[in-house]
Amino acid sequence: MNVIDVRDMTPEPWRLGVETRMLVSAGNGAAQLCVFEQWIAPGAGAPTHSHPVEEVLTVREGEAEMWMGEQRLTVYSGQSLIVPADRMHGFRNSGTVTLHIHAVLAAPFFEANVEGEKETVQRWRAR
Repeated sequence: MNVIDVRDMTPEPWRLGVETRMLVSAGNGAAQLCVFEQWIAPGAGAPTHSHPVEEVLTVREGEAEMWMGEQRLTVYSGQSLIVPADRMHGFRNSGTVTLHIHAVLAAPFFEANVEGEKETVQRWRAR
């Protein structure tokens, strides 16, 4: 049995205005999921990207402008967006307070293809 204690984890800088804490991944024993949370400053967010697997983004605090393809909407605290595999999407903090997002990917590590970038981003693979 593998118990993960969030109190032992420190958020790490991801990109300007974004801190991430990976909770569950191949790095600590997961075989099929990664679960992480992010804290995003007003105006900051995630560029348009896709994952080869489904993702669920849940807003814990604040509000986020989220997009998939050409569709844009505002997602508020307590709401989730389901992003199908290989669908281009992104988000930004559209509010005035820190946005707290909880994310689940149907893979044991983070993998993304960022729009306009040639190289795939991968993080939190098994050690």
